[in-house]
Amino acid sequence: MLPVTPTVDFAGTLALLLAVGGGVALGTVSGLVPGLHANTFALLLAATASALPGPRLYVGVAMLAAGVTHTFLDVVPALALGVPDPAMAAGALPSHRLVIEGRGREALRLSALGSGLAVAFAAPLAVPLTMAMEALYPLLQRWLSVVLLGIAALLVVTERGLRRKVGACCSLAASGLLGIALLDAPVSGPLPVSDVLVPLFSGLFGAPVLLAALEGAGVPAQADAAVTTPPRTVLALAGVGTLCGGAVGYLPGVSSAVAATLALGLVADGGPRAFVVTTSGVNTATAVFALFALIALGTPRTGVLVALDRAAVPLVLPALLAAVVVAAAAGAVLVPVLGDRYLRTVGRLDPRWLSLSVVCLLVCLSALFAGLLGVGAFGAATAVGHLPPRFGSRRAALMGVLLVPLAL
Repeated sequence: MLPVTPTVDFAGTLALLLAVGGGVALGTVSGLVPGLHANTFALLLAATASALPGPRLYVGVAMLAAGVTHTFLDVVPALALGVPDPAMAAGALPSHRLVIEGRGREALRLSALGSGLAVAFAAPLAVPLTMAMEALYPLLQRWLSVVLLGIAALLVVTERGLRRKVGACCSLAASGLLGIALLDAPVSGPLPVSDVLVPLFSGLFGAPVLLAALEGAGVPAQADAAVTTPPRTVLALAGVGTLCGGAVGYLPGVSSAVAATLALGLVADGGPRAFVVTTSGVNTATAVFALFALIALGTPRTGVLVALDRAAVPLVLPALLAAVVVAAAAGAVLVPVLGDRYLRTVGRLDPRWLSLSVVCLLVCLSALFAGLLGVGAFGAATAVGHLPPRFGSRRAALMGVLLVPLAL
């Protein structure tokens, strides 16, 4: 029998790599612009897929690469924007505490490590986990409301102290009412796709942090980029983030924010560095597990995968998984390279002017994607988004905007 020489489609491989490169560029833009999400570009690509050259698989690869890259780069504005006054450091987000201490560059690298390791852990782990979920999914569908309500209850009971528990309940209820009122509302804006989640998420999670930082001192000078956390600890923290991402990556309405809450319960004593590694790992791992959920269960779990489904992209796992790996490698490099420059640039700007400018940008994005109703939704969501810090509770309770409507 004659040996068979494998053939390589160089033109097809090059086209796929170019599509991945385009997706990485889109994910970089969405990651660095506060309030803009990879879902936005993915939905735009889905709306114009029929007019784009090349097979639909290339469009899907670009969408997925954008989504994965975004999960790496979105830590950059999260670190650089909304930094409070040093006197308020005790009540600041853990990542902001590192910036106030001058360790923002280290935080960037810890985040890149957490996300990169999550991809390395999640890719092989997704196979047995998906097989288990295929067997359990019929049972899960029957009891989905109970599961989602249980997760909502967990967000409350894991808070420390009565005041924080009350705050979590109020945040869940208020954001849940927002979701019930607006998720199915007919919205339209100037763009070819409409998305009410842009104003809702920008108001719930973005604007309150920016408004609270109006009197902040901005980004101070940052020290060296040396990572002080031992490698074994980083590996363990990324592993925790990956496992928690896998625990919720197959459930509708349960985002990486909820998974991060579960993870932080396991690393609560690790300090702000543990927070950065773990939450970054959760964010990226959830995106990987959601891809396997779409292929095995036919149910898209993220906005990017909803767009992938709408565009009728063929679910060719080797190509899609390769896009994830290449985008993750690019994202891991881009985080420190672009993040250091981002921190320096923001540090030179007036924090009050910067915060107000970003809030105005979020209002404009809300109008673009959901019209006047989107602007109203942004205002209402911003008011609700102030509830958790008032009570000292975690912002993850605001995910009631998805959990409550899906559970009812």
